[in-house]
Amino acid sequence: MIDSDFRTNPRHAGPKEHLTIVIKLGTSSIVNDDATHLPKIALLSSIVETAVSLIRAGHRVVIVSSGAIGVGLKRMDMARRPKGLAKKQALAAIGQGRLIALWDNLFSQLSQPISQILLTRGDISDRTRYLNAVNTFSELLDMGVVPIVNENDTISVSEIKFGDNDTLSAITAAMVHADYLFLMTDVDCLYTDNPRKNPDARPISVVNDIAEIRKTVSTSTMGSSLGTGGMETKIIAAELATGAGVTTVVCHGAHPERIFDIITAPGGEEGGSLAAPPHTAFLAKRNPLRDRKWWILNGLHPAGEIVVDLGAAKALIKGGGRLLPAGVVAVKGAFAIGQAVSITIANQTEKNSFPSISPLSLAAIKMSDESYPPTPNLAPQNISSSVSSLETSIAGGFTTVDSTENLEFGRGLANYNSTDIDRVKGHKSSLIADILGFADSEHVVEQIVIKYNPFQTSTS
Repeated sequence: MIDSDFRTNPRHAGPKEHLTIVIKLGTSSIVNDDATHLPKIALLSSIVETAVSLIRAGHRVVIVSSGAIGVGLKRMDMARRPKGLAKKQALAAIGQGRLIALWDNLFSQLSQPISQILLTRGDISDRTRYLNAVNTFSELLDMGVVPIVNENDTISVSEIKFGDNDTLSAITAAMVHADYLFLMTDVDCLYTDNPRKNPDARPISVVNDIAEIRKTVSTSTMGSSLGTGGMETKIIAAELATGAGVTTVVCHGAHPERIFDIITAPGGEEGGSLAAPPHTAFLAKRNPLRDRKWWILNGLHPAGEIVVDLGAAKALIKGGGRLLPAGVVAVKGAFAIGQAVSITIANQTEKNSFPSISPLSLAAIKMSDESYPPTPNLAPQNISSSVSSLETSIAGGFTTVDSTENLEFGRGLANYNSTDIDRVKGHKSSLIADILGFADSEHVVEQIVIKYNPFQTSTS
Protein backbone atom coordinates (compact mmCIF):
# COMPACT_ATOMS: atom_id res chain seq x y z
CA MET A 1 0.00 0.00 0.00
CA ILE A 2 1.30 3.43 -0.94
CA ASP A 3 -0.11 6.64 0.46
CA SER A 4 0.92 9.94 -1.10
CA ASP A 5 -0.97 12.15 1.37
CA PHE A 6 1.51 13.88 3.68
CA ARG A 7 -1.20 14.38 6.32
CA THR A 8 -1.58 10.68 6.99
CA ASN A 9 0.73 8.97 9.47
CA PRO A 10 -0.76 5.74 10.81
CA ARG A 11 2.31 4.86 12.86
CA HIS A 12 0.85 6.02 16.18
CA ALA A 13 -2.56 6.58 17.66
CA GLY A 14 -0.69 8.75 20.11
CA PRO A 15 2.91 9.49 21.10
CA LYS A 16 4.88 6.86 22.99
CA GLU A 17 6.34 8.12 26.24
CA HIS A 18 9.90 6.85 25.79
CA LEU A 19 11.35 6.10 22.37
CA THR A 20 14.69 4.82 21.15
CA ILE A 21 15.62 6.80 18.06
CA VAL A 22 18.48 6.19 15.64
CA ILE A 23 19.46 9.15 13.44
CA LYS A 24 21.61 8.44 10.38
CA LEU A 25 23.54 11.31 8.80
CA GLY A 26 25.30 11.05 5.46
CA THR A 27 28.48 12.79 4.45
CA SER A 28 26.48 15.52 2.69
CA SER A 29 24.97 16.42 6.08
CA ILE A 30 28.40 16.64 7.72
CA VAL A 31 30.57 18.56 5.24
CA ASN A 32 29.97 20.80 2.26
CA ASP A 33 29.86 19.10 -1.10
CA ASP A 34 32.42 21.38 -2.71
CA ALA A 35 36.16 21.84 -2.88
CA THR A 36 36.35 23.26 0.67
CA HIS A 37 34.78 20.29 2.51
CA LEU A 38 34.09 22.63 5.42
CA PRO A 39 31.99 21.15 8.22
CA LYS A 40 28.36 22.27 8.29
CA ILE A 41 28.60 23.65 11.80
CA ALA A 42 25.15 25.25 11.82
CA LEU A 43 23.43 22.07 10.68
CA LEU A 44 25.45 19.88 13.04
CA SER A 45 24.60 22.21 15.91
CA SER A 46 20.92 21.88 15.05
CA ILE A 47 21.22 18.10 15.07
CA VAL A 48 22.94 18.23 18.45
CA GLU A 49 20.23 20.49 19.87
CA THR A 50 17.55 18.14 18.57
CA ALA A 51 19.27 15.08 20.04
CA VAL A 52 19.69 16.71 23.43
CA SER A 53 16.08 17.91 23.42
CA LEU A 54 14.93 14.36 22.65
CA ILE A 55 16.98 13.02 25.55
CA ARG A 56 15.60 15.62 27.93
CA ALA A 57 12.12 14.61 26.81
CA GLY A 58 12.84 11.07 27.98
CA HIS A 59 13.93 9.47 24.72
CA ARG A 60 17.16 7.64 23.88
CA VAL A 61 19.23 8.68 20.87
CA VAL A 62 21.87 6.98 18.74
CA ILE A 63 23.61 8.80 15.88
CA VAL A 64 25.11 6.95 12.92
CA SER A 65 27.51 9.42 11.37
CA SER A 66 29.30 9.20 8.04
CA GLY A 67 31.84 11.84 7.10
CA ALA A 68 35.25 10.49 8.10
CA ILE A 69 36.53 10.59 4.53
CA GLY A 70 35.02 14.03 3.93
CA VAL A 71 36.69 15.42 7.05
CA GLY A 72 39.93 13.76 5.98
CA LEU A 73 39.73 15.52 2.63
CA LYS A 74 39.50 18.85 4.45
CA ARG A 75 42.47 18.06 6.68
CA MET A 76 44.64 17.11 3.70
CA ASP A 77 43.41 19.98 1.49
CA MET A 78 42.24 17.58 -1.19
CA ALA A 79 39.52 18.84 -3.52
CA ARG A 80 38.07 15.53 -4.68
CA ARG A 81 37.30 12.14 -3.21
CA PRO A 82 39.94 9.73 -4.57
CA LYS A 83 39.05 6.58 -6.47
CA GLY A 84 41.69 4.29 -4.99
CA LEU A 85 40.56 2.19 -2.03
CA ALA A 86 43.80 2.58 -0.06
CA LYS A 87 43.59 6.38 -0.29
CA LYS A 88 39.97 6.34 0.86
CA GLN A 89 40.90 4.21 3.84
CA ALA A 90 43.83 6.48 4.68
CA LEU A 91 41.58 9.54 4.53
CA ALA A 92 39.08 7.78 6.79
CA ALA A 93 41.84 7.14 9.32
CA ILE A 94 42.80 10.83 9.18
CA GLY A 95 39.26 12.10 9.41
CA GLN A 96 37.64 9.82 11.99
CA GLY A 97 39.47 11.30 14.97
CA ARG A 98 38.64 14.84 13.90
CA LEU A 99 35.03 13.85 13.21
CA ILE A 100 34.43 12.46 16.70
CA ALA A 101 36.23 15.47 18.18
CA LEU A 102 33.82 17.72 16.30
CA TRP A 103 30.82 15.85 17.68
CA ASP A 104 32.24 15.89 21.20
CA ASN A 105 32.89 19.62 21.06
CA LEU A 106 29.33 20.37 19.93
CA PHE A 107 27.66 18.06 22.43
CA SER A 108 29.84 19.31 25.29
CA GLN A 109 28.37 22.79 24.82
CA LEU A 110 25.13 21.29 26.16
CA SER A 111 26.87 19.06 28.73
CA GLN A 112 25.86 15.91 26.88
CA PRO A 113 28.32 12.99 27.00
CA ILE A 114 28.88 10.95 23.86
CA SER A 115 30.77 7.80 22.94
CA GLN A 116 32.36 6.46 19.78
CA ILE A 117 31.49 3.00 18.44
CA LEU A 118 33.26 1.79 15.29
CA LEU A 119 31.84 -1.42 13.85
CA THR A 120 32.90 -3.76 11.07
CA ARG A 121 31.03 -6.53 9.36
CA GLY A 122 33.12 -9.00 11.29
CA ASP A 123 31.69 -7.56 14.51
CA ILE A 124 28.18 -8.20 13.23
CA SER A 125 28.87 -11.68 11.84
CA ASP A 126 30.51 -13.02 15.00
CA ARG A 127 27.78 -13.83 17.52
CA THR A 128 29.89 -13.11 20.61
CA ARG A 129 31.14 -9.76 19.33
CA TYR A 130 27.64 -8.89 18.15
CA LEU A 131 26.18 -9.53 21.62
CA ASN A 132 29.03 -7.59 23.24
CA ALA A 133 28.18 -4.63 21.02
CA VAL A 134 24.48 -4.97 21.90
CA ASN A 135 25.34 -4.95 25.61
CA THR A 136 27.59 -1.92 25.18
CA PHE A 137 24.84 -0.02 23.39
CA SER A 138 22.38 -0.91 26.15
CA GLU A 139 24.71 0.24 28.91
CA LEU A 140 25.57 3.51 27.17
CA LEU A 141 21.91 4.36 26.59
CA ASP A 142 21.07 3.51 30.20
CA MET A 143 23.80 5.96 31.23
CA GLY A 144 22.23 8.71 29.12
CA VAL A 145 25.12 8.74 26.64
CA VAL A 146 24.69 9.35 22.91
CA PRO A 147 26.58 6.66 20.97
CA ILE A 148 28.13 8.02 17.76
CA VAL A 149 28.40 5.05 15.39
CA ASN A 150 30.40 4.68 12.21
CA GLU A 151 31.71 1.76 10.23
CA ASN A 152 35.45 1.39 10.48
CA ASP A 153 36.21 2.69 7.00
CA THR A 154 39.93 2.09 7.41
CA ILE A 155 39.51 -1.69 7.24
CA SER A 156 35.95 -2.09 5.94
CA VAL A 157 36.17 -2.53 2.18
CA SER A 158 32.53 -3.17 1.36
CA GLU A 159 31.20 -0.15 3.25
CA ILE A 160 33.18 2.25 1.10
CA LYS A 161 32.41 0.45 -2.12
CA PHE A 162 28.71 -0.30 -1.80
CA GLY A 163 26.37 0.55 1.02
CA ASP A 164 27.55 3.65 2.83
CA ASN A 165 26.12 3.76 6.36
CA ASP A 166 22.46 3.24 5.49
CA THR A 167 22.74 -0.50 6.06
CA LEU A 168 24.83 0.03 9.19
CA SER A 169 22.15 2.32 10.61
CA ALA A 170 19.50 -0.36 10.03
CA ILE A 171 21.64 -2.96 11.78
CA THR A 172 22.27 -0.52 14.63
CA ALA A 173 18.54 0.15 14.94
CA ALA A 174 17.90 -3.58 15.23
CA MET A 175 20.66 -3.98 17.82
CA VAL A 176 19.19 -1.32 20.11
CA HIS A 177 15.55 -2.37 19.44
CA ALA A 178 14.81 1.12 18.20
CA ASP A 179 11.33 2.49 17.63
CA TYR A 180 12.46 4.78 14.81
CA LEU A 181 15.28 4.98 12.31
CA PHE A 182 15.61 8.41 10.69
CA LEU A 183 17.55 8.46 7.43
CA MET A 184 18.45 12.11 6.95
CA THR A 185 19.08 12.88 3.30
CA ASP A 186 19.06 15.74 0.79
CA VAL A 187 15.41 15.25 -0.25
CA ASP A 188 12.37 15.56 1.97
CA CYS A 189 10.85 12.16 1.16
CA LEU A 190 10.61 9.32 -1.32
CA TYR A 191 9.13 10.22 -4.69
CA THR A 192 7.68 8.19 -7.53
CA ASP A 193 10.60 9.45 -9.63
CA ASN A 194 13.66 11.66 -9.26
CA PRO A 195 12.12 15.10 -8.51
CA ARG A 196 15.23 16.84 -9.80
CA LYS A 197 14.65 15.42 -13.26
CA ASN A 198 10.90 14.87 -13.36
CA PRO A 199 8.65 17.75 -12.23
CA ASP A 200 5.69 15.36 -12.16
CA ALA A 201 7.26 13.15 -9.51
CA ARG A 202 4.79 12.59 -6.66
CA PRO A 203 5.72 12.36 -2.97
CA ILE A 204 5.01 9.22 -0.97
CA SER A 205 4.40 9.51 2.74
CA VAL A 206 3.62 5.97 3.90
CA VAL A 207 4.95 2.62 2.70
CA ASN A 208 3.46 -0.60 4.02
CA ASP A 209 4.95 -2.97 1.43
CA ILE A 210 8.49 -2.34 0.24
CA ALA A 211 8.30 -5.00 -2.48
CA GLU A 212 5.25 -3.21 -3.87
CA ILE A 213 6.89 0.21 -3.74
CA ARG A 214 9.75 -1.01 -5.91
CA LYS A 215 7.34 -1.71 -8.74
CA THR A 216 6.18 1.90 -8.73
CA VAL A 217 9.13 4.02 -7.68
CA SER A 218 12.30 4.96 -9.51
CA THR A 219 15.26 4.74 -7.14
CA SER A 220 17.88 6.32 -9.36
CA THR A 221 20.77 7.54 -7.27
CA MET A 222 20.42 11.05 -5.95
CA GLY A 223 23.44 10.99 -3.67
CA SER A 224 26.14 13.62 -3.46
CA SER A 225 29.62 13.27 -4.89
CA LEU A 226 31.07 12.78 -1.43
CA GLY A 227 28.71 10.05 -0.28
CA THR A 228 28.34 6.54 -1.65
CA GLY A 229 24.63 5.97 -1.15
CA GLY A 230 21.40 6.96 -2.82
CA MET A 231 17.69 6.30 -2.42
CA GLU A 232 18.19 2.64 -3.33
CA THR A 233 20.39 2.03 -0.28
CA LYS A 234 17.80 3.73 1.91
CA ILE A 235 15.08 1.40 0.69
CA ILE A 236 17.37 -1.54 1.43
CA ALA A 237 17.98 -0.13 4.92
CA ALA A 238 14.24 0.25 5.40
CA GLU A 239 13.77 -3.40 4.39
CA LEU A 240 16.23 -4.48 7.06
CA ALA A 241 14.97 -2.19 9.80
CA THR A 242 11.24 -2.73 9.32
CA GLY A 243 11.91 -6.46 9.41
CA ALA A 244 13.25 -5.90 12.93
CA GLY A 245 10.18 -3.90 13.96
CA VAL A 246 11.67 -0.44 13.42
CA THR A 247 9.68 2.24 11.62
CA THR A 248 12.06 3.87 9.15
CA VAL A 249 11.66 7.51 8.12
CA VAL A 250 13.30 9.26 5.17
CA CYS A 251 13.32 13.03 5.68
CA HIS A 252 15.37 16.11 4.87
CA GLY A 253 18.60 16.42 6.81
CA ALA A 254 18.43 20.21 6.79
CA HIS A 255 15.55 20.16 9.28
CA PRO A 256 16.41 17.79 12.14
CA GLU A 257 13.99 19.61 14.43
CA ARG A 258 11.15 18.04 12.44
CA ILE A 259 11.88 14.73 14.13
CA PHE A 260 9.80 15.94 17.07
CA ASP A 261 6.81 16.65 14.85
CA ILE A 262 7.07 13.29 13.10
CA ILE A 263 7.23 11.14 16.23
CA THR A 264 4.36 12.99 17.89
CA ALA A 265 2.01 13.19 14.88
CA PRO A 266 -1.18 11.17 15.55
CA GLY A 267 -2.51 8.76 12.96
CA GLY A 268 -4.94 10.07 10.39
CA GLU A 269 -6.62 13.42 10.09
CA GLU A 270 -9.49 12.76 12.46
CA GLY A 271 -7.62 14.06 15.48
CA GLY A 272 -7.51 17.55 14.06
CA SER A 273 -3.80 17.94 14.88
CA LEU A 274 -1.28 19.74 12.76
CA ALA A 275 0.06 17.65 9.91
CA ALA A 276 3.51 16.16 10.21
CA PRO A 277 6.21 17.72 7.99
CA PRO A 278 7.11 16.05 4.67
CA HIS A 279 8.67 12.62 5.10
CA THR A 280 8.28 9.00 4.06
CA ALA A 281 7.55 6.44 6.76
CA PHE A 282 8.27 2.78 6.06
CA LEU A 283 6.06 1.09 8.62
CA ALA A 284 7.48 -1.60 10.89
CA LYS A 285 6.28 -5.11 10.18
CA ARG A 286 3.55 -6.32 12.50
CA ASN A 287 5.34 -9.61 13.18
CA PRO A 288 9.02 -8.69 13.04
CA LEU A 289 11.92 -11.06 13.46
CA ARG A 290 13.71 -10.53 16.72
CA ASP A 291 17.21 -11.01 17.94
CA ARG A 292 18.75 -14.32 16.87
CA LYS A 293 16.49 -14.98 13.87
CA TRP A 294 17.02 -11.45 12.56
CA TRP A 295 20.75 -11.81 13.12
CA ILE A 296 20.91 -15.09 11.19
CA LEU A 297 18.96 -13.62 8.30
CA ASN A 298 20.58 -10.19 8.09
CA GLY A 299 23.70 -10.06 10.24
CA LEU A 300 25.57 -13.03 8.85
CA HIS A 301 27.27 -13.24 5.48
CA PRO A 302 26.64 -16.64 3.91
CA ALA A 303 29.86 -18.56 3.38
CA GLY A 304 28.22 -20.90 0.90
CA GLU A 305 25.02 -22.03 -0.73
CA ILE A 306 22.82 -25.10 -0.38
CA VAL A 307 20.57 -25.74 -3.37
CA VAL A 308 17.49 -27.79 -2.47
CA ASP A 309 14.80 -29.56 -4.47
CA LEU A 310 11.17 -28.51 -4.72
CA GLY A 311 9.99 -30.89 -2.03
CA ALA A 312 12.54 -29.67 0.50
CA ALA A 313 11.81 -26.03 -0.35
CA LYS A 314 8.08 -26.49 0.22
CA ALA A 315 8.68 -28.33 3.49
CA LEU A 316 11.03 -25.62 4.77
CA ILE A 317 8.69 -22.79 3.82
CA LYS A 318 5.81 -24.57 5.53
CA GLY A 319 7.64 -25.63 8.67
CA GLY A 320 11.03 -23.91 8.62
CA GLY A 321 13.74 -25.04 10.98
CA ARG A 322 16.04 -27.77 9.68
CA LEU A 323 17.12 -29.39 6.42
CA LEU A 324 17.61 -33.11 5.80
CA PRO A 325 20.35 -34.25 3.39
CA ALA A 326 17.82 -35.96 1.12
CA GLY A 327 16.55 -32.57 -0.04
CA VAL A 328 19.98 -31.22 -1.04
CA VAL A 329 20.84 -31.25 -4.74
CA ALA A 330 24.02 -29.12 -4.78
CA VAL A 331 26.56 -27.48 -2.49
CA LYS A 332 28.44 -24.31 -3.45
CA GLY A 333 31.33 -22.72 -1.61
CA ALA A 334 33.66 -23.88 1.16
CA PHE A 335 32.32 -23.46 4.68
CA ALA A 336 32.82 -24.89 8.13
CA ILE A 337 30.44 -26.20 10.76
CA GLY A 338 28.38 -23.39 12.27
CA GLN A 339 28.81 -20.94 9.40
CA ALA A 340 25.83 -19.32 7.71
CA VAL A 341 24.68 -20.69 4.38
CA SER A 342 22.10 -19.53 1.88
CA ILE A 343 19.24 -21.91 1.13
CA THR A 344 18.31 -21.61 -2.52
CA ILE A 345 16.17 -23.22 -5.17
CA ALA A 346 16.83 -23.22 -8.89
CA ASN A 347 14.54 -20.77 -10.65
CA GLN A 348 12.66 -23.16 -12.92
CA THR A 349 10.08 -20.72 -14.23
CA GLU A 350 10.62 -21.95 -17.80
CA LYS A 351 9.52 -25.44 -16.69
CA ASN A 352 6.55 -23.99 -14.82
CA SER A 353 7.67 -25.72 -11.64
CA PHE A 354 6.47 -22.78 -9.60
CA PRO A 355 4.97 -19.35 -10.31
CA SER A 356 6.97 -16.56 -11.84
CA ILE A 357 9.08 -14.53 -9.41
CA SER A 358 8.93 -10.77 -9.64
CA PRO A 359 12.45 -9.45 -10.29
CA LEU A 360 11.49 -6.34 -8.34
CA SER A 361 11.14 -8.13 -5.01
CA LEU A 362 13.79 -7.06 -2.54
CA ALA A 363 13.67 -10.39 -0.78
CA ALA A 364 14.57 -12.38 -3.89
CA ILE A 365 18.32 -12.79 -3.98
CA LYS A 366 20.56 -13.35 -6.95
CA MET A 367 22.74 -16.37 -6.35
CA SER A 368 24.89 -16.86 -9.46
CA ASP A 369 27.21 -19.76 -10.14
CA GLU A 370 30.12 -17.36 -9.59
CA SER A 371 28.91 -16.29 -6.13
CA TYR A 372 31.00 -18.98 -4.44
CA PRO A 373 33.97 -21.07 -5.56
CA PRO A 374 33.38 -24.77 -6.28
CA THR A 375 33.43 -27.01 -3.23
CA PRO A 376 37.01 -28.33 -2.97
CA ASN A 377 37.88 -31.93 -2.20
CA LEU A 378 39.21 -31.31 1.29
CA ALA A 379 39.45 -33.61 4.24
CA PRO A 380 36.97 -32.73 7.00
CA GLN A 381 39.71 -31.96 9.49
CA ASN A 382 41.21 -29.36 7.15
CA ILE A 383 38.06 -27.61 6.04
CA SER A 384 38.12 -24.92 8.73
CA SER A 385 41.49 -23.67 7.55
CA SER A 386 40.28 -23.42 3.98
CA VAL A 387 37.04 -21.51 4.49
CA SER A 388 36.64 -18.72 1.99
CA SER A 389 35.90 -15.32 3.45
CA LEU A 390 33.10 -14.37 1.14
CA GLU A 391 30.87 -11.32 1.37
CA THR A 392 27.77 -10.20 -0.47
CA SER A 393 27.65 -6.67 -1.91
CA ILE A 394 25.43 -5.31 0.83
CA ALA A 395 24.89 -6.47 4.44
CA GLY A 396 21.91 -8.75 4.33
CA GLY A 397 22.61 -9.54 0.67
CA PHE A 398 19.61 -7.76 -0.81
CA THR A 399 19.77 -7.37 -4.58
CA THR A 400 17.41 -7.77 -7.46
CA VAL A 401 17.13 -11.20 -9.00
CA ASP A 402 17.97 -12.53 -12.43
CA SER A 403 15.18 -14.90 -13.41
CA THR A 404 17.66 -17.47 -14.74
CA GLU A 405 19.59 -17.88 -11.49
CA ASN A 406 18.99 -19.52 -8.13
CA LEU A 407 16.68 -17.82 -5.66
CA GLU A 408 17.68 -17.50 -2.04
CA PHE A 409 14.62 -17.99 0.15
CA GLY A 410 16.26 -18.62 3.52
CA ARG A 411 19.43 -18.80 5.58
CA GLY A 412 20.62 -21.16 8.25
CA LEU A 413 23.63 -22.52 10.11
CA ALA A 414 25.53 -25.53 8.78
CA ASN A 415 25.73 -28.65 10.96
CA TYR A 416 28.43 -30.12 8.72
CA ASN A 417 31.15 -28.60 6.58
CA SER A 418 30.67 -28.17 2.85
CA THR A 419 32.65 -31.27 1.89
CA ASP A 420 30.60 -33.51 4.16
CA ILE A 421 27.27 -32.08 3.02
CA ASP A 422 28.33 -32.61 -0.57
CA ARG A 423 29.05 -36.26 0.20
CA VAL A 424 25.70 -36.94 1.89
CA LYS A 425 23.48 -34.84 -0.39
CA GLY A 426 20.49 -36.74 -1.72
CA HIS A 427 20.85 -39.52 0.86
CA LYS A 428 18.68 -40.44 3.82
CA SER A 429 19.79 -39.27 7.25
CA SER A 430 20.19 -42.89 8.35
CA LEU A 431 23.10 -43.23 5.90
CA ILE A 432 25.14 -40.25 7.18
CA ALA A 433 27.18 -42.38 9.59
CA ASP A 434 27.90 -44.97 6.90
CA ILE A 435 29.09 -42.31 4.43
CA LEU A 436 31.05 -40.04 6.77
CA GLY A 437 31.97 -42.42 9.57
CA PHE A 438 30.13 -40.24 12.06
CA ALA A 439 26.76 -38.53 12.42
CA ASP A 440 26.59 -35.45 14.62
CA SER A 441 23.06 -34.61 13.47
CA GLU A 442 20.41 -35.97 11.14
CA HIS A 443 20.01 -32.46 9.71
CA VAL A 444 22.68 -30.80 7.55
CA VAL A 445 21.45 -27.24 8.21
CA GLU A 446 19.55 -25.94 11.23
CA GLN A 447 17.97 -22.72 12.50
CA ILE A 448 16.77 -21.88 9.00
CA VAL A 449 14.96 -18.56 8.76
CA ILE A 450 12.68 -18.07 5.76
CA LYS A 451 12.87 -14.67 4.07
CA TYR A 452 10.84 -15.24 0.92
CA ASN A 453 8.24 -17.68 -0.42
CA PRO A 454 9.14 -18.54 -4.04
CA PHE A 455 5.84 -20.36 -4.49
CA GLN A 456 3.78 -17.22 -3.94
CA THR A 457 2.54 -15.79 -7.21
CA SER A 458 3.62 -12.17 -7.51
CA THR A 459 0.90 -9.61 -7.86
CA SER A 460 0.99 -6.66 -10.18
